[in-house]
Amino acid sequence: MSQPSLAGYIVKRPWLKRWMMPLANWYANAAGYRKLGLRADDLIPEESETVLLALKRLPPKEAYDRVYRLRRAFQCSLAHQLLPKEQQTKPDEDIPYLSPIIKEIEAEARERADLESLSIKKK
Repeated sequence: MSQPSLAGYIVKRPWLKRWMMPLANWYANAAGYRKLGLRADDLIPEESETVLLALKRLPPKEAYDRVYRLRRAFQCSLAHQLLPKEQQTKPDEDIPYLSPIIKEIEAEARERADLESLSIKKK
């Protein structure tokens, strides 16, 4: 996941974070994935090798819950219905579970690339 992000810049500045949080909350609610019972990390495309490896590293319970959320959201989408309020994902439940693993894998790949490009000079 190498797309540029302003999140680090915004989080380091409390005044900017206070100003952006209502906008971020509005956007997350407008996106509609919480109304289908999904989390933000459920929306990450599974097309890259990094994400596939991260999915393999998920604990079994979290992997099962992810598949359940995706299937339930797909069923709701087919039926053109939203989940009842009590089953929708609350903002405090929408925590990243896949992104930290993806960042860890990307750091491992960078470290591996750095080690493989090392050149040893004899004196």
